[in-house]
Amino acid sequence: MNLTLHVWRQKGPSDAGRFETYQATDISEHMSFLEMLDIVNDKLEAAGKEPVVFEHDCREGICGSCGFMVNGKAHGGQHRTTVCQLHMRSFSDGDELTLEPWRAKAFPVIKDLMVDRSALDRIIQAGGYVSVRTGSPQDANAIAVPKEAADEAFDAAACIGCGACVASCPNAAAMLFTGAKITHLGVLPQGQPERYRRVQAMVYQMDSEDFGYCSNAGECEAYCPKGIRLDVIAHMNGDMFKAQFKTRG
Repeated sequence: MNLTLHVWRQKGPSDAGRFETYQATDISEHMSFLEMLDIVNDKLEAAGKEPVVFEHDCREGICGSCGFMVNGKAHGGQHRTTVCQLHMRSFSDGDELTLEPWRAKAFPVIKDLMVDRSALDRIIQAGGYVSVRTGSPQDANAIAVPKEAADEAFDAAACIGCGACVASCPNAAAMLFTGAKITHLGVLPQGQPERYRRVQAMVYQMDSEDFGYCSNAGECEAYCPKGIRLDVIAHMNGDMFKAQFKTRG
C-alpha cells in the first residue's frame, strides 16, 4: 500500500507552521497508523531530515496520549477508536491523508502533531479527587453502591482525557471531558462530601482556560473514542445549579 501524507509541521507555538508532503510506501494493511508513521520517520531520519513529532505511549487506546486529526476527523473518525488503534486496512492504496494537530486555543502546538493538553490536567487538579481518608483496601461490598450509580460512574470513568472532544467541537469546548470527571465521582458515595464544591471548582477552572462554550452540537460524543455520552454534561449542569444553594453560608 502506498499513500501520500500531507503533514502539518510546526517547530513550536510561535512558529507559523505549514503542510509538508511525504510518501508512505510499502505499507502493510496490518500496521497501525502510528506504526505507519514510524516507517515514514525512519526514512526521514535516514535522509537526514527531522522526523514528524507526535505524542504516544501505550498504543493500546488506554493512556489518551495520542491524538490528531486525520482528514479533518479526530482520531481518524473510526467509531470508538483512538489513532493508535486505527489500522491501515481502513484506507486504500493511493489515498491522500491530511494530518493535523488538535485545533483549539487551549491546546497550543508544542511541535508538529503534538499539542499541550495541560489545561485538562489543571481541571482535574481543581477538584477531580476525593480527599477523605480511604484507609486500607476494603471489601468490594463494604460500601453499598446502587447498580445504576456504579454503571454511570464506570461509564464516565472511561474518559482517557485525549482531547478529541475539544478538537471535534466547533467551539473547542471541554464540557464532555469536565462533565465526565465530575460525574465519575459525583454519583458515588465516596464523592458526596465534596460534590458541590468539586463541580464549582472544576467548572470555574474550565472557564478560566481558553476553551469555548458548549452549544450542544454533539460532535464531542460522536468522536469520543470511549463513547462518553452527553448525559455527563447534563449531570454537571444540574450539579452546578444545585451548588449555588448547597455551598451558601
